[in-house]
Amino acid sequence: MDVFDAIRTRRSIRKFKDKQVPWDNIITIMQAGKYAPSAGNLQNWKFIVVKSDAKRKAIAKACLQQDWMEQAPVYIVVVAEPEKARMYYGTRGARLYTQQACGAAIQNILLTAHSLGLGACWVGAFDEDEVFRILNITEEKIIEGVVVIGYADEHPESPPKYRIEHMVFFEKWWGRIEPPRSHIGWWSLYNKRMVDEGHKFIKKTGKKIEEHVKRKLKKGK
Repeated sequence: MDVFDAIRTRRSIRKFKDKQVPWDNIITIMQAGKYAPSAGNLQNWKFIVVKSDAKRKAIAKACLQQDWMEQAPVYIVVVAEPEKARMYYGTRGARLYTQQACGAAIQNILLTAHSLGLGACWVGAFDEDEVFRILNITEEKIIEGVVVIGYADEHPESPPKYRIEHMVFFEKWWGRIEPPRSHIGWWSLYNKRMVDEGHKFIKKTGKKIEEHVKRKLKKGK
């Protein structure tokens, strides 16, 4: 599965099979999170793997009673360390750069889980103080997300997405290129490549047919 296919086909999964995730896969997923970009390469995050039934149940309850989470055999809790970024980048580093880095790490985790044939969901609604208590987090940290992982027992349809020309500006806010369809939308680089390949195929096929006809005519003489 290439990167774009993983991005395009990933879904948030909320129904899981009763099947354990191999430790090798869990390690690979966290390795992917580790390789996310971060300001100054601070890597100011920690991953807490939660597998025990009691703690998973308690965290699901702390996540505003999202009981469906208990079906997933593994949680990865992504904990930010804003104090590291504050040392170098001040308040902006602690608030923004740290959140950006952890978001990138979580996306890596989600995509890698999907590429390994697993389902996952990023849960952002929770009582942070209660999760702190459950996981014995006593320092000044921030929980950026709880990622639940397991084998999917559902296949959600692709949710509707805005057309790309409704989301992209050029050079300035609301900056447009006229006509936009000649640059993006249905006339994307992918579609242009497909059209070009189609033209090559037609040209190649036409040449073969022409040579075949010439041979037939030559034999007829």
